[in-house]
Amino acid sequence: MVLILADDLGYEALGVNGAEQVRTPHLDRLAREGVRFTNCFANPLCTPSRVAIMTGQYNVRNYTKFEELDRSQITFARLAQEAGYATCIAGKWQLGMEKDSPQHFGFEESLLWNHTRRNQKKVKGRRVDTRFVNPQLDRNGEPVDYHKGEYGPQVCADFVCDFMESKKDQPFLVYYPMILTHCPFDPTPDSSDWDPTRPGSTTYKGDQGRPQKHFKDMASYMDKIVGQLEAKLVALGIRDNTLILFTGDNGTDTPIVTRWEGKAIAGDKGNMSDAGTRVPLIASWPGKIKSGLVTDELVDFADFLPSLCEVMKIPLPTDYPGDGVSIWPTLHGAERHKPHAYLWFAGHGKFPAKVYARTKEYRYLCNLDLSKPVFADVSKPYAPINLDLTRLNAEQEKIMNELKKKVGDMAKVPTIRKPNKRAK
Repeated sequence: MVLILADDLGYEALGVNGAEQVRTPHLDRLAREGVRFTNCFANPLCTPSRVAIMTGQYNVRNYTKFEELDRSQITFARLAQEAGYATCIAGKWQLGMEKDSPQHFGFEESLLWNHTRRNQKKVKGRRVDTRFVNPQLDRNGEPVDYHKGEYGPQVCADFVCDFMESKKDQPFLVYYPMILTHCPFDPTPDSSDWDPTRPGSTTYKGDQGRPQKHFKDMASYMDKIVGQLEAKLVALGIRDNTLILFTGDNGTDTPIVTRWEGKAIAGDKGNMSDAGTRVPLIASWPGKIKSGLVTDELVDFADFLPSLCEVMKIPLPTDYPGDGVSIWPTLHGAERHKPHAYLWFAGHGKFPAKVYARTKEYRYLCNLDLSKPVFADVSKPYAPINLDLTRLNAEQEKIMNELKKKVGDMAKVPTIRKPNKRAK
């Protein structure tokens, strides 16, 4: 089992989903040969999405603050480990700075950025980013610094490949929350302006001043890594035994604008819009799931834990609240009962706290205190139409009331949120 989570990659940024200028041939092929989802939704920022995908619960239940996963939580990795799976995580952590944090949550091996150390370091008196060129990582909680022109995402991919080779004769779960395609928008080793001697970007969005070009390069490199991981599975002779799932943690960041099906889609990371929450989801497992299936089934990040448990034949925790519904039936072309996607977002920095529930066609969005509701027709991606609540037809009224009830019922759940104003 390999779960890949791209960072800041919206639905519109994959070629197979309609991107016109971004090249992602490996993912496009996996989608054509497997199952591609068109209605997968994540929280609009990274930490909330990571908390939801790992625990199978909506953030209203267990989100504390940015860069933290409450240590009382049960993750899919812990469940897999207890069932005898070897477990590995590589890439971006951002869920607790304790040295044992990944192991506490069930990962046997880890190579992570933003684990025991923050995302910057000082070089000649200037603060620089540490995730890409000459990265600063932690291996099983121990600092590892690179100084010979290494590229952080590639180092993590190689680590995953080594893990899979060492565990090829037993069941394993790999979780690869990628460092790509998050800013800074900087050159990759395949870019014409790559400089292996750079210490890292001195600005958050990127020093080079070419975000569009470098985002495309970064998306292509992300795709290249996906191809590398699949090729490793093939070389090890275990591809037919391994499900690959690929998704993104939130919408594309600003200032990226993607040409998509003849339109210009501006990234809206951090906001509860379509461009902030609609993400890709691809499943690939030759001979085990449908081939060439495109589905508009609703998926949110609570669905991943029960899906992984069903694939691994692991029972859900006895106290699981039932937020997620396994996508396993959909992967076989069967019907699945997921009437609503639901997102609860605590807000962060300049990004406002919001909550929404949606069907395939309609979305009910409001503040966490249930004020200022907006009911919209969202049947066309990236083209919401806000509806007049006093002029709804009977069907729209019925659906709005169902979504309003979902939001209202979940608002009664006690939260464990802590104040945190630090932007990321």
